[in-house]
Formats: sequence, structure tokens, C-alpha cells
Amino acid sequence: MKKVLLLIAALFLQLNAQNQEYFLSDPALSPDSKTIVFSYEGDLWTVNVNGGNALRLTAMDGNETRPVYSPDGKWIAFTSNQDGNNNVYVIPVEGGAIKQLTFHSSNDLVESWSWDSKYVYFASDRFNSVAAFKVSLNGETPVRLFDNFFNWPHNLVEDPTNKGYYFNDTWESWSQANRKHYKGDFNPDVKFYNPATKEYKLLTDYRGKDFWQTIDKNGKIYFASDEGNDEYNLYTFENGKKKQLTKFDASIKKPKISANGEKVVFEKDYQLFVYDVKSGKADKVPVALISNYKLANSQEYNTKGAVTNFSASPDGKKFVFVSRGELFVSDVEGKFVKQISANPAERIVEVLWMNNDTIIFNQTVNGWLNLFTIKADGKGEKKQLTKDEQNNQSIVISNDRSRVAYFSGRNELRVLDSKSLESKTIVKDEFWALNPGDPSFSPDDRFLAYTAQRNFESDIFAYDFKTEKSYGITKTGVSESSPTWSPDGKYIYFSTDRLTPSYPRGTRNDDIYRIALQPIDKEFKSDRFEKLFLPEKKDSSKVKVEIDFAGLKDRWESIVKLSGTQGLPYIYQKGDETRLLFTSNHEGEGTNLYQMILKPFDKPETKKFEGAKVSGYQITKGKDNYYLLSGNKIYKIDFSGNKLTAVEPEAKFTRNLSAEFSQMFYETWANLEENFYDEKFHGADWNKLGKYYSAFLPYVKSRANLRLLLNDMLGELNSSHLGFNSNGDEEKVFYKTESMETGIVFENENPNKVKSILKNSAAWKKGNAVLPGDELVSINGIAIDKDANRDKYFLTTSQPEEITLGFKRGSENVNVKLHPQSYGELKTNLYDEWVEQNQKYVDDKSKNKIAYVHMKNMGDGELENFLIEMTNEFHYKEGLIYDLRFNTGGNVHNAVLQFLSQRPYLQWKYRGGALTIQPNFAPAAKPIVILINEQTLSDAEMTSQGFKQLGLGKIIGTESYRWIIFTSGKSLVDGSFYRLPSWGCFTLDGKDLEAEGVKPDIYVKTTFKDRLEKKDPQLDKAIEEIMKGIK
Repeated sequence: MKKVLLLIAALFLQLNAQNQEYFLSDPALSPDSKTIVFSYEGDLWTVNVNGGNALRLTAMDGNETRPVYSPDGKWIAFTSNQDGNNNVYVIPVEGGAIKQLTFHSSNDLVESWSWDSKYVYFASDRFNSVAAFKVSLNGETPVRLFDNFFNWPHNLVEDPTNKGYYFNDTWESWSQANRKHYKGDFNPDVKFYNPATKEYKLLTDYRGKDFWQTIDKNGKIYFASDEGNDEYNLYTFENGKKKQLTKFDASIKKPKISANGEKVVFEKDYQLFVYDVKSGKADKVPVALISNYKLANSQEYNTKGAVTNFSASPDGKKFVFVSRGELFVSDVEGKFVKQISANPAERIVEVLWMNNDTIIFNQTVNGWLNLFTIKADGKGEKKQLTKDEQNNQSIVISNDRSRVAYFSGRNELRVLDSKSLESKTIVKDEFWALNPGDPSFSPDDRFLAYTAQRNFESDIFAYDFKTEKSYGITKTGVSESSPTWSPDGKYIYFSTDRLTPSYPRGTRNDDIYRIALQPIDKEFKSDRFEKLFLPEKKDSSKVKVEIDFAGLKDRWESIVKLSGTQGLPYIYQKGDETRLLFTSNHEGEGTNLYQMILKPFDKPETKKFEGAKVSGYQITKGKDNYYLLSGNKIYKIDFSGNKLTAVEPEAKFTRNLSAEFSQMFYETWANLEENFYDEKFHGADWNKLGKYYSAFLPYVKSRANLRLLLNDMLGELNSSHLGFNSNGDEEKVFYKTESMETGIVFENENPNKVKSILKNSAAWKKGNAVLPGDELVSINGIAIDKDANRDKYFLTTSQPEEITLGFKRGSENVNVKLHPQSYGELKTNLYDEWVEQNQKYVDDKSKNKIAYVHMKNMGDGELENFLIEMTNEFHYKEGLIYDLRFNTGGNVHNAVLQFLSQRPYLQWKYRGGALTIQPNFAPAAKPIVILINEQTLSDAEMTSQGFKQLGLGKIIGTESYRWIIFTSGKSLVDGSFYRLPSWGCFTLDGKDLEAEGVKPDIYVKTTFKDRLEKKDPQLDKAIEEIMKGIK
């Protein structure tokens, strides 16, 4: 009998080994190395180290992740987001109540334990990007381990022999841990710091990644490194040198050593592996789980308010529209709706009526948009018209419905014959597959207007079907977009900012223009008078479009020139009245839809449409009526009444997340294939990677799995500006909390005693209402337990308008009312404090001779601050330190460099007055230093390289991050979003800044320890260099 039971058990394990689960994550070993705890489907599980049936430990709302055993084996600490954000919890190993240790609306992520099992170490973004904290099992206020806004220790473990800490401190070991193959100054090394002795050292100095360190009770360290074969493998130290322990071709993740030092557990290929220290072998752990697979279950959706594309039939009776990638047909009042089956495992994006009975649409096939037709009554089978591995998009149909035009890939404009259903390429040019805009047929269908790229800006062209040639309509150094023909064939309307290129910052002051296709004179009043006495004749002549290409540039006419931005022109004509629809934000209330009424001999009249706010829109004509889609809703347009009336076709339909997730995966892969800026994909085999990661799709059981899978695949490109973000209703939790921050900095070891008040924070008040040394004793009249976690008292379900804090000040009690702020605002206060400290340091050390200007990012707000500082402080000083360290990028490099490049070219003065230079601001005439460091990235790298190329001064610091690709992105069928880094940035001699970064003229590094000790050798060197140049 015993043999039979053993045989059955062996068979059971064998069957389960053949049907292994995937996406088991965050494994950790018990101190005796006999049990593994891990996260799966948002819960914690345990399993024997040799495999077998796993047991579920938790079933909380939300996700439980990052479990770690205490060294004494009595507790498991973990992170849960059951309250909407991540907090630290512990659960007794032998069973019992779960205990919450942190109470903050930041993200608190468990990392390790103290060796006495009294404290849990965790990483949190409550004060900066990430910092290390410890919290006691008794539930006291967490203690921050290291100071300074730009010290970012994480992956922290305590040394059992000396109480020092090993850690990493870069993005590449934290938010960008999935990015592989990175080599640069922002690489993670294994670092050590002992707060007691102040000892600081680097244990590794490899140019790539050394991180995820873990340590046993004897002080033996293990970690992941990609030094061996560019994949993360397990390493240790032997005689002070790195030693590779595994040689996998696929990367491991998150190794954890057992406290007794016998085994290391880690993830690989989304499964669990254990490395036996003694034998030096690693084996997969066969895990059998009770799994509840729900992704294939049908989910119900509704088309109401969820329409993404539509078209009205020529007879004016019907709509075809798309909702969540599905195809629907309805009457134009939205009363009768029918779903047209066209493969629920794919996504439909655009739809048009070929005629009153047939629909043409594009739908993904393995991620690529291809063209199909189907009968509108749903009784026929769909027919695939194209089989391209490139996107076919921006579908438009000619007025006579004989042709369909569309863009294909990055460089083809095609036309499909409506009868033969055959396509041919009519133009090859630079179109940019991201968003090529819609081509537009002329009223007589002889011409097709479109835009193509010239020097990063778009010009308008017209393809002549008669001559089979393209002709330029505009030829400027700025962008013209959204070309549309007037129905009478006399004009092309479009939007443009005639003075400013659209790149890199985008257009801000677009206006609506038109170009007369032939020289046109204004109508004479005398001719109109004589028509009053002529018999009325019905004009049955067809519009015939003729373009006089000579002198087009002289026939530009400004039609709408308001403040702000106007765009998306559309022309409606009836008789001699022209109505120009356009969007505009000139009233300062966001973007709305307007129409300008143009009549001969009348002044133009502009009116706003009521009934809906409209930013982007799509218009379709159904016989005599016009309809508009905006904000996922359909509206009927009443031109005379300036009104939009909602038409809401409503139908329920089902989809399942399993099919959606698969479609989203392939669409993301395909669009990276088509749009990634480097055709060599940084040396990666993108096709091979797509096949490798798609093999895991059948095992995806949650949106978290999909996020992990896609971001891992994107990480293989070793590229910046990548990422896949997705949130779904199925992930929402019931509870939500928010921390009330005040700007009061409390002492670390005495958590209720005020250390300082941050400038411009909620507590920064006239009269010093809160003072250093005050002791917090109550919040809103509730007394505080001084031994409890202070954060708990500041936690609420939503931010109140005001709170009252009670303080003990000597022998008296003081109550102070405050308007609480978010922890994001608190981090801004802390950042500003760092900037102000630098400003004061430079003022003191240079005796007010040097201006100091820091930009946090390269956005419009920081540009404005920069210009204000430059026109105030720098104007009266003799040199400039322009600090781009830690700058997170944007798109204002050109504006900054144009300002810094200004040099004096003459002087002027009033009689008897002082000579003054022109221009008023000439920074290039004074000594300038730019400070950069390993986290200077993106547009800050563009700015630094431009500064160097223009010879404006010296660059001091380290090499920049190597994080510079101009980027767009796309939404997926459920609203998920992925980034598309599509525009590479290169030096004038052709070097890719993403690969090279910007090198300083003088290399100076500021270390973790420097920042702890409030030292800044980079700033010191900058001051020294500027002082040399001051006469």
C-alpha cells in the first residue's frame, strides 16, 4: 500500500511538473532553506524547496508581493496594496492575524529583515524617488536610514557581522530593473555603508549591472550580474573578487539566499529555481497549485459613450462604429444596434462604408492592421484585402466611392480600387507611421491631398490621378497639417503656425489658413445686383478642380487668427455660404468646437457649438446630415443652431481578457517593430524576442502578468523611454487612503518632535506657527500615542480642507490649523530645499559673483523659471552655473540654447545715459559651466550636447545617463498605453546620444557618501572654474 501511495504521489508530481505554472514571483527561502514563500496571482504561497503542492497563505484584497522570512523563522513580511497603495505587513509563520506595519499613501515595498528579527527594511517613495526605511514589529513610526533627497538606496540588506548595509542606488536597479544590457555611469553597483563607522565602499565596479544582493547569516553575499554573457546570472564574492555561479542563457531575477546559507532561490522564465550552494547546481522547482483561471471568462461592456471610430452610410440611414475593438451597425438614431462578428481575438480600429451594404475596415492580424470588407447586415463572411506586416491606416474613401486611400507602413500611400479590391502604391515618401494624418480627396476625386515630412515638419502635397504625379502645395520650414478641400473646389484649408516649427515643443499658436487653387478675385457687388433680375437656374454643373501651381505661396490667406491654437478645419458649404468648423482654445476654457460663417459681402462671424466640449473629432456625412465623434460619443451637427445633439447607440457585448491581452501583446510588438528609432534594435533580434515572450502568453493569468511580460520584452532593447502601462477594473480595490502631509520634518529618532519646517509647505506660515522643538501631541483633537506609528494619525480616506495639530511647546500647548498637502507636494518642497541650499552655497562661496540656476526638467514650467532667473539674478552677476543634474527631460532644449547663445553685437544709449549692450541678455559673453551627472537624461542631454557643440562653456560632472530618444506612444483597445521611442538624437558627426551619452570636459563624481556628508565636489569644481574666468 505504501508503495502504491508513493507511486501515486510521484505520478502526481510528474504530471504537475509537465503542466507547470508560470509567473511565480518574489521567492524567498525560510531560514532553514526547507520552504519557499512566493507570490502568485496576487496571493502568497509556500512550497517545499524540492517542489510539490503549494499552500496559499493569504487571500487579501489586492496583491500581496515581496514576501521575506524573518531570520528567526517566525514571521513573513510582505507588501500589500489592499488599501490602494503598497504598505508593509507581517504574518506569523505558524498562523495568526496579519499585522499592518506602515500607514502611508506612498509605496512601501518590503526588502529584508534585521538579523535580530525586530525590524523590517523597506523601500519607499514617500520623501523622494526611493529611500530605505526600517519599521519595528511593534508598529512604531518608520525610521529613515539615510538622508539627502538624491540618495536612493534600495535592495537593502543588513550585514550580520557589523550592522552595515549593502544596497544599490540607481534607476537601473529599481524602476528600470527590467532594462537589460545597460552600460553607463548610472549602472548599479553593490555598495556598502556603515552608519556607525561611516565606512563606504564599492564592492563592484563593472560598467554593467550588479544588483539584487542578498546575504546569509555568515555575511556571504550573492547577487545578480550580467557581466558574463549580458544576461543576469548568479554571482558571489570569493577572496574579494566576483565569481559567476550560474551560466544561464536566460536571465535570473531577484535571488534570495536562505539565512543558513545553503540555498539560493530565484526566478527564471517566470518559474522558481533553487541553487544549491554545496553542489553548485541550480534546478527548477516543480510547483503544483490550485489555480482559478478567470481571464477567459466573458466580460460585459456597453457601446454607450465608448465609440472610438464611426461612419455614416451614403443613404444616410445607418452608422457603422467601433467600440472596444468590436464592429457594430445601427440606425442613425441609435435605436437598433447589431454587432457584426469579425474575430473577437483581434482589434478593429477604423471603419468606412464602401457603399450602402458593405463595410471596409482595418483590423489587427498578429498585431498588424490590415484591410477587410464585410457585409453590413452581418450575413456574409469578412474578406481580407491586405496581408501586410506593416500597418494600413488612415482610411478615406473618394466621393464617388470608387477608391479607398490609406497609408501603409512608414513610407507608402496606397489606393485600393473599390471594384477589384486591389491596392497599389501611388506615393513613397516619409510619412511616419505613428500618426500620418488622413489623406483627403478633392471634390471631383482627381486629387488626393496628404502631408509628408520634410526636416521634421510636414508639408502638404497633392497627388494627381490624371498625371499620376505628386505636387507640392506648401513648402516651408514649419508644419502645415489637416489639409481639407472646400466642396466648391476653390481652396485647400489647413492649420499652421507660420513662425514656429512643431518640433521639438509642438505647436502653440496654430491658425487656420487657406490657399486658393486658382487666382480668385472677390465677387463684385454690381454682378450680384444684376443677378437679382435674372431667372433662377439650378446649377447642375459638376465641380472641377484645377490647380495653378505657379504662385501658390502668394495665395495664402489667413482665415482664423485668434489667440491660442486653432486646428482640424472642416468645410461645409450650402449655396454661397461657407461654414468653417475648427477647434480652438482661445477663450481659455479648454478646447472647444467653433464655426466661422463666411458669406460674400458679410463680415465673418464665429460661433461656439453648444452641447459638448470637443478637442479632437471625426466627422462623417450621411446623405443630408453631418455627424461628429468626440470623446467617444456621437453627435448630430446642427449648423444653423450651433448645436451638437448626442446620438447614443447602446448595446451590450462581451469580450474576454485572455484574448484581449494576447492581441495587445502582438500589437505592441508590431508597433515597436515599425516605429522603434533604430532599425538594428540596439543589436537585439526583435523577431526572435517576440516569439520567445509570446510563448508565455498562454500562462498569463492577470493584468500584472501581462505588464511584467511586455515590460520584460521591451527591456531587452536596452532602450530608454519604453514602458507598458495598464490598469483594469478587475484590479480595483475597495479601500483607498491618502496621507495628509504638512511640510513638517520630524526628528528621525524622536518621531513626534519637530526638526524643521519646509519652505512654502503647508506649515510654512507667517508668525512661525510651528517651531523646531515642538512636540506633536494631537491631530484634530485626538491624542497621539507617542509609541505608535505617527503616520497612522495622518492617514485619511480623502484629503480634508484643514486639520488642527496640537503641539507641546515647553509648558504650554499650542493648536495650529493647516491646509494639508499631498506627499507629492511634500517631495516638491524637499527638492526645492536642495535647490535653495545650492543657491546659498554658491552665493556664499563666490561672494555673490556667480548665478546658480537649476532646472528639474526641460518642461515649459521649468523653462519659465529658468528665463526668470536668467533675466533677474544672472543679469547682474559675472558667471553662471547651470545645473542639469537629476534633470528628467522634456523638450525645451532649443529655447534654452538660443537664450544662452546670445552674445553682444552693439551698444546703445540715451543722451547722457549709460551705454547698454544689445541684446539686453547676452549670457555667452560671461563664463558658463553646465553641471551634469549620471542621471542627467533625455532633453537635458540634448541641451548639454548642444552647449558643448556651440562652445558656450565647460561641462563638469560625470557622463550623462544615455537616455535620449524623442518619444510618442499609442493606446490599446482597453486604454492601456505603451511608449514608442521613434526619433533618435545624434551628434553632428553621427554619434547616437542614446548609446554615447554626453561626456564632461572635467570628470567629477559626487558619491552616496558625499551627499550624506553634505559635500558636493561637482558644485565646488564648477565654482572654481567660473572664478577662474571672472575678470
